[in-house]
Amino acid sequence: MGLPLRRVEGDLWEIPRHGRMKVPARIFSAGPPVPDDPALQQVVHVAHLPGILRFALAMPDFHPGYGFPIGGVAAVDAERGAVSPGGVGYDINCGVRLVATALEAAPLRPLLATLAAALFAEVPAGVGACDALPRLSPRELREVLVQGARWAVARGFGAEGDDVERCEEGGRLAGADPEGVGERARQRGSEQLGTLGSGNHFLELDEVAEVLDEGTAAAFGLFPGQLVFQIHSGSRGLGHQVCQDALAALARRQRDFGPDYAALPDPQLAAAPVESDEGRAYLSAMAAAANFAWANRQVMTGLALRALRRALGLSEGELRARLVYDVCHNVAKREEHEVEGRRRAVLVHRKGATRSFGPGDERVPACYRAVGQPVLVPGDMGRSSFVLCGAPGAMRESFGSCAHGAGRLLSRHQALRAARGRSVGRELREQGVEVLSRDHRTLAEEMPEAYRDVSRVVAVVAAAGLATLVARLRPLAVVKG
Repeated sequence: MGLPLRRVEGDLWEIPRHGRMKVPARIFSAGPPVPDDPALQQVVHVAHLPGILRFALAMPDFHPGYGFPIGGVAAVDAERGAVSPGGVGYDINCGVRLVATALEAAPLRPLLATLAAALFAEVPAGVGACDALPRLSPRELREVLVQGARWAVARGFGAEGDDVERCEEGGRLAGADPEGVGERARQRGSEQLGTLGSGNHFLELDEVAEVLDEGTAAAFGLFPGQLVFQIHSGSRGLGHQVCQDALAALARRQRDFGPDYAALPDPQLAAAPVESDEGRAYLSAMAAAANFAWANRQVMTGLALRALRRALGLSEGELRARLVYDVCHNVAKREEHEVEGRRRAVLVHRKGATRSFGPGDERVPACYRAVGQPVLVPGDMGRSSFVLCGAPGAMRESFGSCAHGAGRLLSRHQALRAARGRSVGRELREQGVEVLSRDHRTLAEEMPEAYRDVSRVVAVVAAAGLATLVARLRPLAVVKG
């Protein structure tokens, strides 16, 4: 039997609290969610977390994940709630950043193959990609795990001040403990800084195809026809291992934490009290992995800009590249939010969901505070991506969160079957998108049809007041693992 669904209003749906659920589940969706969707059941499972506040939430790009659905959001009481590694995910601080240039895209179309090849040669991509930098020494890795993006900027991979300011949390989560990161995780991270990875990670050249809010676009430094690029990647093998180690440790302890933990409906939701030794240990290791991810994207930014300057024969002053913003998708963060009329300290799990803070919020960089935080929602390789801006509705309805991408429609296995006999790369090139990948299977797994149309996702976000539309980006060249 499917789950009971009722429409709250517009594109917002609710599964009322029942059984052992501590709160209702709410889903943002264009049209009613499919009642027997396994991702919907996962949202209900999340509603069983000890200390969860108001609702278990699913963004309009939600689909099945590990424990939490991808696109899931849950805020718990910062002292009496639970932290669940499944609510963060294996790729800790998987995130996306947008870099703007002073160039117009149209004159560069004849050079797209050259530019893609330059980026492909400079930024290692693919499963196990490594050696963008010399292997980090134990001391250097500890510094990365504490300093995050600041470590990379200090070594010439970004602009002092600006790049750090335009990262969520300043490119560094406090409370990171490198000693809490296991030996295997440190080994994996020591050679992977500055690498793209595989799967849905990408480095993409885009054109600003359409400006939808002129004032906010100007505040973000965007104009029609502009050449920009996105980097989507995370904490690589280091973050994956941190999550794996935490899950293995917590799986043995659920009964020890009390009946609410023992009764969690899915072992993939294994959790610990936030203020327990195990909860604090996970959060400090997670923060270290998040900092690795910010450093990783910052190094790749420096490598990509070097590749573009060489390929185009331009100086830094002529390219005039600047980071617009960097947001993370997979993280649990301590924040203050209004709950039932008063400010409360909460721990917000965002798994495949993006922070979306509105105008005037002191946590938004000063350069954007008047308009709100940039929100980046990439699409697939063949269609659009969107730049949005945080809005007050997100603070009321979703703990300052919104969608993070298009959301998968097909599993990777289903996409491979659908792509048999086709050349996805050739199809994209015929559409005017240059594509390079280490593995042709990645292109099949990531083909456009494997994803929802991101324009429909952001339409739900905008209608719900979680963010406002600023600009639409058109893909020009994509580098995949």
